[in-house]
Amino acid sequence: MSNSVGQNLMRQHYFLVPTVLARQNKLKSSSGAPKSSFCAAASLKKSSAQQRKFHLSTKFYGNRLISKRKQRLAMESHRAFTFSPRAVLATDPASQQLARFNVEGIELQVDASAPMSGSITQVNFRIMYHSDSLLLHWGVKCGGNENWVLPSRQPEGTINYKNRALRSPFVKSGSGSHLKLEIDDPRTQAIEFLIFDEARNRWIKNNGQNFHVKLPRKETMISNISVPEDLVQEEYEAARVELLEEIAGGTSVDDIRTKLTKKGGQEFKDTANNEKTNNKVSKQPQNQRHYSAERIQRNKRDLMVLLNKHPVKSVVGSNSVEPKPPTAVESFAKKLEMDDSPVMSKKIYKFGEMEVLVLVTKASGKTKIHIASDFQEPLTLHWALSEKAGEWKPPPRTVLPPGSVSLGGAAESKFSTSSSNDLPKQVQCIELEIEDGNFKGLPFVLLSGDKWIKNNGSDFYVEFSQKFKQDAGDGKGTSRFLLDRIAELESEAQKSFMHRFNIASDLMDQAKDTGELGLAGILVWMRFMATRQLIWNKNYNVKPREISKAQDRLTDLLQSTYITHPQYRELLRMVMSTVGRGGEGDVGQRIRDEILVIQRNNRCEGGMMEEWHQKLHNNTSPDDVVICQALIDHIKSDFDINVYWKTLNENGITKERLLSYDRAIHSEPSFTRDQKDGLLRDLGDYMRTLKAVHSGADLESAISNCMGYQSEGKGFMVGVQINPVPGLPSGFPELIRFILGHVEDRNVEALVESLLEARQELRPLLLKSCDRLKDLLFLDLALDSTVRTAIERSYEELNNAGAEKIMYFITLVLENLVLSSDDNEDLIYCLKGWQHAIRMCRSQSGHWALYSKSVLDRTRLALTSKAEWYQRILQPSAEYLGTLLGVDPWAINIFTEEIIRAGSAASLSSLINRLDPVLRKTANLGSWQVISPVEVVGYVDVVEELLAVQNKSYDRPTILVAKRVKGEEEIPDGTVAVLTPDMPDVLSHVSVRARNCKVCFATCFDPNILADLEGNKGKLFRLKPSSSDIVYSEVKESYLAGSRNLKGDDGPSSITLVKKKFGGKYAISAEEFTPEMVGAKSRNISYLKGKVASWIGIPTSVALPFGVFEKVLSDKLNQGVLEKLQILKKRLGEEDFDALGEIRQTVLQLAPPSELVKELKTKMHSSGMPWPGDEGAQRWEQAWTAIKKVWASKWNERAYFSTRKVKLDHDYLCMAVLVQEIINADYAFVIHTTNPSSGDSSEIYAEVVKGLGETLVGAYPGRALSFVCKKNNLKSPKVLGYPSKPIALFIRRSIIFRSDSNGEDLEGYAGAGLYDSVPMDEEEKVVVDYSTDSLINDGKFQQSILSSIAGAGNAIEQLYGSPQDIEGVIRDGKVYVVQTRPQM
Repeated sequence: MSNSVGQNLMRQHYFLVPTVLARQNKLKSSSGAPKSSFCAAASLKKSSAQQRKFHLSTKFYGNRLISKRKQRLAMESHRAFTFSPRAVLATDPASQQLARFNVEGIELQVDASAPMSGSITQVNFRIMYHSDSLLLHWGVKCGGNENWVLPSRQPEGTINYKNRALRSPFVKSGSGSHLKLEIDDPRTQAIEFLIFDEARNRWIKNNGQNFHVKLPRKETMISNISVPEDLVQEEYEAARVELLEEIAGGTSVDDIRTKLTKKGGQEFKDTANNEKTNNKVSKQPQNQRHYSAERIQRNKRDLMVLLNKHPVKSVVGSNSVEPKPPTAVESFAKKLEMDDSPVMSKKIYKFGEMEVLVLVTKASGKTKIHIASDFQEPLTLHWALSEKAGEWKPPPRTVLPPGSVSLGGAAESKFSTSSSNDLPKQVQCIELEIEDGNFKGLPFVLLSGDKWIKNNGSDFYVEFSQKFKQDAGDGKGTSRFLLDRIAELESEAQKSFMHRFNIASDLMDQAKDTGELGLAGILVWMRFMATRQLIWNKNYNVKPREISKAQDRLTDLLQSTYITHPQYRELLRMVMSTVGRGGEGDVGQRIRDEILVIQRNNRCEGGMMEEWHQKLHNNTSPDDVVICQALIDHIKSDFDINVYWKTLNENGITKERLLSYDRAIHSEPSFTRDQKDGLLRDLGDYMRTLKAVHSGADLESAISNCMGYQSEGKGFMVGVQINPVPGLPSGFPELIRFILGHVEDRNVEALVESLLEARQELRPLLLKSCDRLKDLLFLDLALDSTVRTAIERSYEELNNAGAEKIMYFITLVLENLVLSSDDNEDLIYCLKGWQHAIRMCRSQSGHWALYSKSVLDRTRLALTSKAEWYQRILQPSAEYLGTLLGVDPWAINIFTEEIIRAGSAASLSSLINRLDPVLRKTANLGSWQVISPVEVVGYVDVVEELLAVQNKSYDRPTILVAKRVKGEEEIPDGTVAVLTPDMPDVLSHVSVRARNCKVCFATCFDPNILADLEGNKGKLFRLKPSSSDIVYSEVKESYLAGSRNLKGDDGPSSITLVKKKFGGKYAISAEEFTPEMVGAKSRNISYLKGKVASWIGIPTSVALPFGVFEKVLSDKLNQGVLEKLQILKKRLGEEDFDALGEIRQTVLQLAPPSELVKELKTKMHSSGMPWPGDEGAQRWEQAWTAIKKVWASKWNERAYFSTRKVKLDHDYLCMAVLVQEIINADYAFVIHTTNPSSGDSSEIYAEVVKGLGETLVGAYPGRALSFVCKKNNLKSPKVLGYPSKPIALFIRRSIIFRSDSNGEDLEGYAGAGLYDSVPMDEEEKVVVDYSTDSLINDGKFQQSILSSIAGAGNAIEQLYGSPQDIEGVIRDGKVYVVQTRPQM
């Protein structure tokens, strides 16, 4: 059900925490005369008949939560509700002078209206001063409080100054200025203020002090009136003041006493509101929150306090628990399943150490029932057949096994001993064969001697379902053994919610021990239940209080786990959202009791109400909340039966479902008009009781449980009192009132702000252990849900909104997602990024749209990552458990999708999809980013990811539309174009490969264009790209023959490699780098040393030259490794590509010859590099492993298949290892000194990332910062795109071992990037906060760094005399170049 508070609130329950009294809820009549809230309510009620039908809206009045109809014509009055002192610009009433000042020739006069009881004091400021930029810097004094109180009722244009004062602008009038305020709180004793001339930066003070003006007090008129103490039973000044006001207005003490109390403490009914009220006003802490009726004032917070970062056990899959050997019964079942007959159902019942198997198969129009057990005593089957559940009919003699005995209404058949000899123990079994017909099931019990064996006190029942049991698979990626246990217990859980919740509680320890996957299993099971995929009640009567008690037990365990296992809080929240709050004792019992009271009070003891009553007594469920609401809607619609069915059907309840209950509901409701008011009242009350048990995350119910309510008993019916949760923040009840007063507003911005403020206020309490934590969690879940429904309501409003408005809504939804998510660091930085983008937009920064687009891209990546986490954690469990339980396949397939759609991530995705085209248009980005602009013709094909087809060869020119491209893939043979919505870097491996191979490669930002291309799968298309767009069209087959730009028509020519030999040295210094010893990477870095300007740093290098790997492999130390490699390479030659991974693992088994260790140590020391072994043997082992990983990368899949495509002899490929000290970079960059997208040789193109460069050249999602720079103007770089990569890599002082093969940078073939470079130490992944990065938000720093990068690229190109592909880093502002190669 929706969590909208459009449901009617229960009138007889009310909050124990008092609200601000009704004196603050002033409404004005059309004449402007003020009314009390009681009069206003009566007026609204009277006018409601003249209005159209309105939705229900919940409001607070006094200390009660009540319902009233929301009326458009009363909107202004509705918005005038206030909860604290306030001031607004007002009209000028008759006034009296309060004060007159003359300060340095400046005249200031303050007047005020003479206040009458219940009216507002109007304060008028007039100043004779020539300035149009005056501000009143002010606050008010209340009681003995020395600090200023900041009213929320403020003149237009007022701003809050550092939460210490308000600043309201004067209105210029002739030679002076004026300002008018309204003060409506009788506690306000004075206004204190200063006047500030903003244009002249001048303060106007009263002889160096604040101006202080006392206000006329209403109390002087009523100070001699005594209020009886019993009317204010606890000291609460606000309550006393309100009562004094009423007395001053002419109400007698006796009238007030009559209104508030009845003799004997009985409740009363207020004639205006027809609402029950408490006769006691409790203490309330003094609130410091201030907001107007229009909008709350949100507290400023450091977003980083929202960070959730807890270590989580890795997903280890179904093998996380050692499987037990199969029991005799399980082995017997396996044998039966191996027969050809399809299995319809299978169930094993546990009886201590013993088991009973029931397995049903179907073949040739007959149903076979196999029953087996490992009980030692001889067993007899006492059984029958049934045409419906619960029925026993004698089996026909034709189906009785030999030796059976008919007993009138049943039969008895003896078990026989299984003939199988390979079972771990003896098994008894019996087989029954039933012809297809009218029989739907088989009830039975077992007889062992004189002892009956039942299913937990009930009959066993076998259903002859047509639903065949699907193979659940191996349960990989799940807590399989927990899910198997759940499946075993499902028949017991189907009896009632009490059984299900108790079983879930019993399994919680096992779920926690299994970790993330265990709790995911509980969630999947509970959600299948909540979505009615599982049976709720079957042949079992249970009292509502027993269900409530079981819920209470489960939610208590979830509450406890929430504290002890903070890393699983997101999963636990989702579990709780599927389970009602529960509550031991009274709340559950009232479900039974109250329905009887409703029937008696309203004379509706028969028909549908009696059927529902029987259903409620038998087994209440969340369906009862829907049924109750359907009845309320039906009665409100003037008894329109179509409305009744509409509410039911919209919430998943059909006629068939009503008839399926153990106590079926056959009838439709039938009421008379004289029952209307009473039924609406009583059903409204009953809804609270139902929700208290079944709808923990319903907003009304959740608020009531946290804020406190009570309901008196009636006759035999017990009473309920729920106390407020202790420790709620000061002002929180006031905030909740604001939410309920605006929960159905059409303009949702203020509502969503208040919901998020409430969640922020609750958050510190959710991190601490307390007895009522689950009530707070259910409230937080309800607030979360209400944010989502409100945002969805705002979509129409946002259709014509500008970018800034949409961005602001994105921040609201993102904040909601942050508050609900574990591991939310990336989401927090996205939120900070959007806030920075809004500031840039407001300041009209030239790059605001470009920066916003990068934040949007990063947010998309964060949502994708979250969706992938859900898919990885939940979907395998949904598929495995759902199959075991016979859940409908469609419900299994969409399980994770529906979880995502129900959360804030879906709302956020919708908003950024709205914003994306706006930003692209503003930033002149178009719909495409063309990375490799090649005109091609080919047949359209669609794939999920490029990685999955990278080794495929297409037999005709193919345009691939690939939904996922990471950046490290190879491009398949026969591919002429790759189009993707993904955003690989322009200088990523796949981008470079596309340009080298003359393949069109582009990112498409418009989902409609991609959908159009996907819809033309199989058709021949022509792509005609420019630098920023692609024009595509369908062409005829004849066009293909004349096209020249087709990849694959003539494959690349064969390239010959010269096999390198070991040169006699295990290690060499940079001075010894020659073509015979090392590859181009090492030689180029050596060449740069001493030739580039000193401001460009070049790291010191040594190398393990060509042939060292082969020399080490041939060493007698590694004889076993050599032999194993020879076998694996033979398998590889036979195209057994699984051998590649085994080869890499085998290479890691190499041992280092002592000569290698000695030479490498000597060369590194002589070159001034640190030797890893100096820090201990373990550090050398790390270095040696890194070296072996570089050698092993010769056999990584991408490199191996790439060399095959160009017919390189893989055996001739040799690997040197370049050794360099790592520069722990602030930034890393890659430069192409000729713009690769446009081919413009006058322009340098570069990409920059935070931290190490692996996130740029590796398969890390997101875009780098990109810029171009003209070579004749190196001081003026132009940013093309801001970064969206969420991850940066950093590392301690360390050594990196870089691949340097003889198969890189060959004429006609670019092998760079195919092989691995491996640091000795593992890089640390850091989530990046770009909002604080100087490269992003400091223009001068950005210009300096980007100009230095461009200058280094230009200098190196001039040194070589040809375009260069350069990699480097920035450390403390200095540029270091770590490698360069010819740009391909």
